[in-house]
Amino acid sequence: MAETKIHPSAIVEDGAKLADGVTVGPFCVVGSDVTLAEGVTLASHVVVTGRTTVGARTRIFPFASIGHQPQDLKYKGEPSTLDIGADCMIREGVTLNPGTEGGGMKTTIGNGCAFLANSHVGHDCHVGNNVIFSNNVMLAGHCDVGDFAILGGGAAVIQFARVGAHSFLGGMSGLEQDLIPYGMALGNRAYLSGLNIVGLQRRGFSRNEIHDLRRAYRSLFAAEGTLLERVADVAEEFKDHTIVMEIVAFIRAGGKRSMCTPKNGGEA
Repeated sequence: MAETKIHPSAIVEDGAKLADGVTVGPFCVVGSDVTLAEGVTLASHVVVTGRTTVGARTRIFPFASIGHQPQDLKYKGEPSTLDIGADCMIREGVTLNPGTEGGGMKTTIGNGCAFLANSHVGHDCHVGNNVIFSNNVMLAGHCDVGDFAILGGGAAVIQFARVGAHSFLGGMSGLEQDLIPYGMALGNRAYLSGLNIVGLQRRGFSRNEIHDLRRAYRSLFAAEGTLLERVADVAEEFKDHTIVMEIVAFIRAGGKRSMCTPKNGGEA
């Protein structure tokens, strides 16, 4: 079993649960309700507090603030939680907030995520696996982010928005609507600029799968009919195409925000 190492200058409060192989570096603070799984590393000057669980082998870098009271003026001290998955990288100055009574009482972060310097996850958010937040990304409260989504530097997402799996939000973009799975949005305010083709190619999607997505995309965002009518047509035509049906399910599920759409037509 790997040795747990706690620097003499660190403060680990009574009640905190540290598994084998945890490293708590200089001037870190670990709260009494915190659980750190095997191999977690707190580099230095890290604060992890609240009812926070950090998954195995996750690394947290200096001046990150993890699990402090959420930035919600309605928060009254309810015992909400923050659950961070395994193998995440949480860089300098990152802030991750727990949930609130008004949002289900928990914030969740999946496995293998990367949060680069000064990025923020607000209260009651749910972030999937293998998500990348570049520097200074701002995710407001109550947002959902799907697996493998990438948010570029300085991007901002409004509260209650959904960011679909395998999507890409460009740097400095302001997203006020839901971004479909496999989509790419750019601009302030963000518009749907096509499909995340580069991301799909990097993750090994076949040419046929990408071709099907392009056809479906053009149909979904064509000029004729309403979006619901076009969704029904695409659902019928592509009912045996799993990745296209992910987009259909995302649109049909709906949310509190409207759908991010292209500026000019449906070109992918």
